Amino acid sequence: MITYEWLYALAGAAFALWALLSVRERRWGNAGFWALLAASFLLGSHVSDLMNGLLVLAMVAIAGGGGLTRSDPPTTTPQERQLLSERLGNRLFLPALVVPLIAVAGTLLYNYTPFSETGLFEARRETLILFGVGVVAALMSAIAWLRPPLLAPAEEGRRLLDSIGWAAILPQMLAALGAVFALAGVGEIIGSLAGDIIPRGSVFLTVVVFALGMALFTVIMGNAFAAFPVMAAAIGIPLLVQQYGGNPAVIGAVGMLAGFCGTLLTPMAANFNIVPAALLALKDQHGVIRQQIGTALPLLVCNIVIIYVGAFLLWN
Repeated sequence: MITYEWLYALAGAAFALWALLSVRERRWGNAGFWALLAASFLLGSHVSDLMNGLLVLAMVAIAGGGGLTRSDPPTTTPQERQLLSERLGNRLFLPALVVPLIAVAGTLLYNYTPFSETGLFEARRETLILFGVGVVAALMSAIAWLRPPLLAPAEEGRRLLDSIGWAAILPQMLAALGAVFALAGVGEIIGSLAGDIIPRGSVFLTVVVFALGMALFTVIMGNAFAAFPVMAAAIGIPLLVQQYGGNPAVIGAVGMLAGFCGTLLTPMAANFNIVPAALLALKDQHGVIRQQIGTALPLLVCNIVIIYVGAFLLWN
């Protein structure tokens, strides 16, 4: 059986390779950071929580001490890239389409055909595992098609990760923070406050508070995955699902979309909103966020309507 652990091993191998390439260039801070991250993926399930915490603290020390620097490894020349761009045009994006195609089509074929009876993939992990398969397939197809230098994919991946730096793993860290908040009982406290404020029996107002809470907590924490455990424990499960009998699938899925509206509005989502501005050398550091406001707010309203209609009016 192919399990979630295989994805951790794949990611860990990639980070380990980037660490070795950084060692070759004597970028010791980068090498240490990516090596520690590789260790957390490769060994995290086999060591104690204390050891995993120490790995994280060591990474924080490297990043906080300015140990990460940008790299620019030579792969292809600017002239070669220009020629490829002119010759291939938008076809260069074809390998990227392989990833969602395999993830979506593979999941549907696996779940709705007799192939699911083989038990090849870990239960409820099929899409994520097939996403990893899609990444490998896209990489292999791009190499076979474009025939770059042998180390070019690894070097270009390292260049991109070094440009983003510590923000590349910010979603993972914030998602872990959300789990910590949930275990600390933050959700129950917010749920108690919401129960005192929201009039009993007001389903629509509860939906509004839930969706707004998802967006606001995402703005604060920078990640909807961090906000979801808190808001689900506070309002989503006890009020919308258990008390009012809403459709949990709609509440969970569209609630996450409401949180993503907050992602569009916050500098805390540095890897989405601040890093692109830096890479594109924009004069306005928050220029990406300003452009997204007009999408985020109407989309949040739409998500509120979808939750109310889909989880309650059509469900009941």
